[in-house]
Amino acid sequence: MQPRSRQVPGADGLPIHVLEWSDEGVPLVLLHGFGNEAHIYDDFAPQVAPYYRTLALDLRGHGDSGRDPERRYDYEFHVRDLECVTEALGIGRFVLIGHSLGGRIATLFAGKHPERMAGLVLVDSAPELDARGVMRIRLDTEKAVAPGGGAAGIGSVAEYERMLSIAYPAARPEALARMARHGLRQRPDGSFERKTDPAFHEGARRMSPEEAAEREKRMTKELWEALGRVPCPTLVVRGAASDILSPDVADRMVEDVLPQGRLAVVARASHSVMTDNPEGFAEAVCSFVLGE
Repeated sequence: MQPRSRQVPGADGLPIHVLEWSDEGVPLVLLHGFGNEAHIYDDFAPQVAPYYRTLALDLRGHGDSGRDPERRYDYEFHVRDLECVTEALGIGRFVLIGHSLGGRIATLFAGKHPERMAGLVLVDSAPELDARGVMRIRLDTEKAVAPGGGAAGIGSVAEYERMLSIAYPAARPEALARMARHGLRQRPDGSFERKTDPAFHEGARRMSPEEAAEREKRMTKELWEALGRVPCPTLVVRGAASDILSPDVADRMVEDVLPQGRLAVVARASHSVMTDNPEGFAEAVCSFVLGE
C-alpha cells in the first residue's frame, strides 16, 4: 500500500508534508522522532489504514516539510503545526501516536486539547528522559553525520546507510535502507545532504550546561502536567532495551498519572522501537487501537 503525498499549510506559513494511507474512518495521526521522517511508519501504517484514516507528518525542519528560516523549532511550534494541519484537513477528534520527540509533541498537544483525543500512544517518550540515553543519541548522531554532514556532503545513499547503522545498531537492514533513501536530498553537484535542518538544535548547543539543565527541568514539569490532563485511553510503548525511557518512569506514567494508561514493553527493541522490532511494535499498538 503506497501513501499519497501532499503538502498542507502549517504554522508560520511553513508547508508540512503529509503521507496519507487512507481517507476514511476516525483519523489516526503519526508523528516521528528527531532526525526521522514520516516514512519511519511505512511498515506499520498499512496495518491500520483499513480501519482508520491514517496519516503521518514530517515535522517542520524534517523530511519534505519546510525549514523555518527563523529556526523556530521549540515544542510549541510543532504543536501549532499540528493544530494547523488538523484544521486544514478537517480533523476534529482523532488518535495521536508519537515517537520520541513526536511523543513529547503529542503529549503537549493532548494536554492542551484533551477533548480532541480519541486515543494516545507514546512510543519510548516521556516527560523525563534518561540522561545516559540522551547523551548516547547525541554522540551517535554526531558520529553518524560528521563524516559527510558538512559542506562536502554525503557521497551516496549507501554511504549514509552505513552512517545510520552506527546510530541505529539494532535496526533492521530494510529499515536502514528506507531511512537512508527518504532521509537525503540530492544537491546540484550530485552529492547528498540530510533533509533534517542542521539548525534544529543550534539553540540548545548555544546554551551552557546549566541553562540546558534548567530548560529541561521546566519542560519536564510542563510535560508531566500535560500528561495529567489526558483523559483518553493511552498506551505507553517502551523498547525493552531502551536507554531513554526507564522502567520506573514508564510505570509512573501509567500507574500514577494517566487515568486510562497502560504499558506495552516490546522485546528485542531499543529506543527506535518501530525499526528494531516492527512486528512487536505493530502487535503492541494494533492490540490497543484495534482492540485485538
